[in-house]
Amino acid sequence: MLNFIYYPVSFILWCWHWVFGHVFGESSGFAWALAVVFLVFTLRAILFKPFVGQVRSMRKMQEFAPELQKIKKKYANDKQRQAQEMQKLQSEHGVNPLGGCLPMLVQIPVFIGLFHVLRSFRPGWGEVYFFDAQGVESFVQAKLFGANLSTFITMPANELANFATDRNAVLLVAIPLMIVASIATHFTARHSVARQTQAATDNPQTAIMNKLTLYIFPLGVLVGGLFFPIAILLYWLSNNAWTLGQQYVVYHRIDREEEAKKVEATAQRSALAPKPGAKPVTKPKPGQKPQPQRKPAGNQSTQPAADDTSAPDASGSAPDAKPSTEVPGLSPDRSPSKKQGNKKRR
Repeated sequence: MLNFIYYPVSFILWCWHWVFGHVFGESSGFAWALAVVFLVFTLRAILFKPFVGQVRSMRKMQEFAPELQKIKKKYANDKQRQAQEMQKLQSEHGVNPLGGCLPMLVQIPVFIGLFHVLRSFRPGWGEVYFFDAQGVESFVQAKLFGANLSTFITMPANELANFATDRNAVLLVAIPLMIVASIATHFTARHSVARQTQAATDNPQTAIMNKLTLYIFPLGVLVGGLFFPIAILLYWLSNNAWTLGQQYVVYHRIDREEEAKKVEATAQRSALAPKPGAKPVTKPKPGQKPQPQRKPAGNQSTQPAADDTSAPDASGSAPDAKPSTEVPGLSPDRSPSKKQGNKKRR
């Protein structure tokens, strides 16, 4: 039914076992353990670019989270309109919520496929997907510190005997892997939660998810370790180790990009800002004529022009002006011999 998952998973596992089998031997437990680890690394390397997109999408969603809250409050009674407005806001910011779920959605079928393939490696079985009977027998005979990779703690004693191992050997290998995988799960979630904004952490739903990833999931690894084969514990441990390192690299890379953008924006503002002491240039309003600039009063000359002939001399009169013949009290069109008033009759 799920052969489209089982065959690719078994093929990648076969390839890495072929590589490490030439180094440690085909039936070496280290060769099979490293094949499982590098199966995880191969998958995560393929999903590296979607993971970067997931981080960028989460960053953008945290930036406009207050706007989403406003939409939820505004259209609390109209769920259809609320969904439309939220999709519109997400498209304006270039955010695809499903893109952030892609890495997790891909890992789930791979986990199921690996679990099924490893459970199929049993003594006396023939071919298992890409592995022939010789490859299956090689896996059954391989031991990692005395325990087979398909065995688990709660496996019945008769099945453990078929793998030529005992429960104590399985406990010695599985318990340390369970503890380390649980701690790695906690620190991976802790590193991711530390990158959240204050607005995101104040959200009740986000707070519940943070508690689940910080405490419930690591506890689930401890409990599930009782029923998971050792190879699955290796898968879980290597997956969390890769995630922790990948988060460190990607987050620091995005931080450097954002810091470079801030520095560039600050430099542009500084270049456009007026120089110290200079008045900012004010553009005239639409329809308003630009007003001429006024010269300061101190620059105006107080000396008379060289060709100004009307300038008074020391006596108070112009040098070339003729003396006035006007008598005070008389108009210029009347003779000084004539008196005002009535004429005397002779």
